[in-house]
Amino acid sequence: MARKETVIQFGEGGFLRGFVDYFFQKLTDKGLFDGSVVVVQPIAKGMCEMLMKQDCTYNLFLRGIENGQVVDEHTRINVISRCVNPYEDFESYMKLAENPDFRFIVSNTTEAGIEYVDSNRFSDAPAVSFPGKLTQLLYKRYQLGLRGFIVLSCELIDHNGEELLKCCLKYADLWELGEEFKSWLKEENDFCSTLVDRIVTGFPRDEHAALCERIGEQDNMMDTAEIFHLWVIQGHHEDELPLQKAGYNVIWTDNVDPYKKRKVRILNGAHTSMVLGARLYGLETVGECLKDEKVSALLKKCIFEEIIPTIGDTEDNRAFGAAVLERFSNPFIKHLLLSIALNSVSKFKARVLPTILEYKEQFGKLPTGLTFSLAALLAFYRTDEANDGEEIMGFMKTASVADILKREDYWGEDLSALLPEVEKWYQMIGNEGMAKAYDAVLAS
Repeated sequence: MARKETVIQFGEGGFLRGFVDYFFQKLTDKGLFDGSVVVVQPIAKGMCEMLMKQDCTYNLFLRGIENGQVVDEHTRINVISRCVNPYEDFESYMKLAENPDFRFIVSNTTEAGIEYVDSNRFSDAPAVSFPGKLTQLLYKRYQLGLRGFIVLSCELIDHNGEELLKCCLKYADLWELGEEFKSWLKEENDFCSTLVDRIVTGFPRDEHAALCERIGEQDNMMDTAEIFHLWVIQGHHEDELPLQKAGYNVIWTDNVDPYKKRKVRILNGAHTSMVLGARLYGLETVGECLKDEKVSALLKKCIFEEIIPTIGDTEDNRAFGAAVLERFSNPFIKHLLLSIALNSVSKFKARVLPTILEYKEQFGKLPTGLTFSLAALLAFYRTDEANDGEEIMGFMKTASVADILKREDYWGEDLSALLPEVEKWYQMIGNEGMAKAYDAVLAS
C-alpha cells in the first residue's frame, strides 16, 4: 500500500537528498514516520525528470570518520513518491494544497531563493520566486479551510524561516489577499528557522562506475555526503517529527543563533584561518593539512586555545571542535584549499575577526594563531592565486600592511591597533618562509 503524502519539498538537489530525505527515510525505516515526500522543482530547469525516470529512488553514500573509525554507510532512498514541476503542470502543483495529509514543507532553494520580487503576479502560473509560489499554494490552502504547515527552511541565510515568512506576507500585501489570510499565515503555520550542517559532496563522478558495481545497479541520481550531521530547528515538533527519538543529532530550540555562532566561529573560522597559510606552504587540500605536523598543530591551537576560550570553553564546544578535526580528516572528501580561499576578505571579517577582537577584549592580548592567519591572508593576496573582487585584489596586491588594516569597508572597522603584530608575522613569512613562520607561531 502506498504511503500517504505528508511532506512537500521545494528542491531536488544533492543537499536535500543527502540531508532531509535521509532523515525521512530513516524515520520511515524505523517505523517512526508514516508518510512520503512530494518534490517540487523550484526553478524552470531542474532534475525532476531524471529523478522520475528512476521512480524517485536513488542511493546515498555517507562516508567519513566518526569517533575515530572510518564509516561507509549505504542507504537506498525511496521515501519520495513523485515530483511536480509547476512550470509544466501548474494545476498539479496547486492541487497539493487540497490534500489534508500534508503537514511539512521543507526547502533549500539556495541563498538567493528566499527573495521578494515585486514583479511577480498572483496570476502567474507559477510565480517566479520561491516565496511567490509558496504564497500561491498557501492561499489556496487557507481558502479550503485546511490547517497550515510546519515549514522547515534550510537555505543558508540567517533567520531563514523568519525571512521566508516576511516574503510571503509581502506577497499577501502586493496581491491584496487580505488581513485574515495574513493572520492565518502567522498563526496556523510555523515558519521554523533552521541551521543545517553536513558537507554533501553530491554526484560522485570519479567513483560512479565502481559504486554502481557495488550496489549492482545503474543510478544516475546517486548522492554522497559526509557522515557528520547537525540540524538545529527553532521550534518544538519532536512529537510529529521524532528525529531525536530516532537517534539523530537534531536540536529543537527557541533560538538558533548560539548554534550558528558556534558553527561560524569554530568550523568556518578554522577553515578560513588555516587555508591561506597552508596554501603558501605548498599544500593543496584540507586532508593534506591535517596530515602535516605544523599546519595541524596550528589548527588545533587556533580551535582549542583561541576560538573556544573566546566563545565559551564548554564540553559541547570542545566536542564540536573535535568533530571538526574528524570532518577535516575525512579521506573521502578532496576539499581544495583554493576553492575555500574564494572571497577570503569577507569570510575573514565574518568568521575570524570577531574572535580576534573578542579574545583581545577578554584576555588583554591578541590570539597568536589567528593574528598570524591575518598576516598569511595579506601575504596570500600578494600572489596570483587570490580570488576576490577586482578592487580588493588590486588594492591588496600593492598596498602597505598599514593601509590594508585601515580599510573599514573591508573589516567593518579600522584595524590599525593590530599593525605591530600583523606586520611582524607578515615580514617573517616574506623573509623566512612559511615553514619557519609556523615554527615561530607554535613556539610563541
